[in-house]
Amino acid sequence: MLMKNLHHYTEHHRYCVYREFGLSALDDRMLTGAYQPMVGAFAVGLYRLLFQHLPGEQVGYSPLEQQRRLFMTLGLEPSEKGRKYLVEQASKLEAVGLLQTSRVYIPENDDYIYEYELQPPLSPGEFFRTQHLTLLLRDKIGKFAVLSLRAGFSAVENGDAPYVAANKENISVPFYDIFELNTHVIDYELEQALSEVSTSAQRTGTNDAVEENALNYADIILRFPRESVNRRYVEQLRFDHEQLGIVNFVVNKFSLSVQDVCRLLDEDGVFSPQGQLLLDDLQHKASMQFRQTKKRQEQQTVQAAKVVALRQHMEEPQAYNDSGEPPVEHVVQMEYYVEVPPQFATKCDIHQYNMMLRNEPYTRLLQTFFPGAVPDNLVDIFEKIDLSYKLPGEVINVLIHYLMALLVSGGEQRINRNFVEAIASNMLLKQVNTYEKAVQYIRDQAKVKGKQAAGAAGTRTRTYGKGTKAKPEIPIVQDISHDGDNVSEEEFEEMMRFAQEMQASKQKGTL
Repeated sequence: MLMKNLHHYTEHHRYCVYREFGLSALDDRMLTGAYQPMVGAFAVGLYRLLFQHLPGEQVGYSPLEQQRRLFMTLGLEPSEKGRKYLVEQASKLEAVGLLQTSRVYIPENDDYIYEYELQPPLSPGEFFRTQHLTLLLRDKIGKFAVLSLRAGFSAVENGDAPYVAANKENISVPFYDIFELNTHVIDYELEQALSEVSTSAQRTGTNDAVEENALNYADIILRFPRESVNRRYVEQLRFDHEQLGIVNFVVNKFSLSVQDVCRLLDEDGVFSPQGQLLLDDLQHKASMQFRQTKKRQEQQTVQAAKVVALRQHMEEPQAYNDSGEPPVEHVVQMEYYVEVPPQFATKCDIHQYNMMLRNEPYTRLLQTFFPGAVPDNLVDIFEKIDLSYKLPGEVINVLIHYLMALLVSGGEQRINRNFVEAIASNMLLKQVNTYEKAVQYIRDQAKVKGKQAAGAAGTRTRTYGKGTKAKPEIPIVQDISHDGDNVSEEEFEEMMRFAQEMQASKQKGTL
């Protein structure tokens, strides 16, 4: 019993005892001969006292009482010394597997209730097969005493059977050879009554919903490596329910197994120097492991689907279903027709093209877009969408048509995995699972892209009109060759005279 503060374990606290077994004469002898030398007579007396809280012919819970009864019956003083001694004796019983102590917090009273769950003694065969118990008993009473005690529990001397085990034959009669049950009538009232009366169901029913997927400390520590540096921090989770709750939060969030949790807690950087869990670092590592596991499962799913498809292809006639009849060809309504791509304009009309989208497998459709072999990266992309995302074949065909139309129109420079998977995931979220829904989806996408393009063009026009300053107007030489701008003879003579005067004055200046 791990108790940090003895004020939390006093004679005033209430307790109850729970057990699901009875003690036989063999169990009494095991308690006296095997367990008492290890834990002492006082601890065995405490065990028998707790056992007697319920009548020998009953199992389940005892009534709630104050622990003052334990102190008075055992002759202990209700002081710090008596509490410490009682905790020590209970701890010995817990160490050898005879007792499990739990503490239940009651928020209404802001107090604790203690539950002592008794465990039956091991049978002689199980006890002596348990190494640590046998070694502890050897240290207490000696090797030869252990051998003598073991021989005393067996009715056959030296362990030799009076017959040859190789000639043993089981001739027992099975249950249904003797008895017949009326399985046609189900007695719901009886089943309900049995479930209500069952003490084990009452005991665990309240916690089943909460702890159905939760890991407890024992699940983790049994699989955690002993030589790990983080071992001492993991051992502290036994008493720190808040930290253990953080671990279970990460477990449920990323669907981790016990082995995954132990592997994460063994890594550097998940605990602070004080031994506290670092939630952000733990979640980051758990997320990386979750993504790796998911990717590995997807690859396994794809490979398994390939094997199944290959086997079906080898066992069944090609292009025929399980009934031996040719597959049904689905008709496309004209309102859901899509346009024929330019590369198919000379090969088929709009009716043939839409029938191909609706009925052909996506692998054959991809082959029609390429004159040679289909690139492996495209095959891998659509194979994952088919086998992992489980999109129907006709939806994948419409998706291929949409992507090829984007390439031809210049909307996309190239087809990459992230872009295709983004569209496929969007289809899954919108539950696009039929040919008609897929056609409507790509039409809606085209409208959205058209509105975005128009909005972007309008934004650019308004930006240039408002955000920049107008350039100044610069006068340019005007054309004077029009009929309304002809020079008269008088103006021409005046201009010639003016030119001669300018030339004469220039010559005088030169001389």
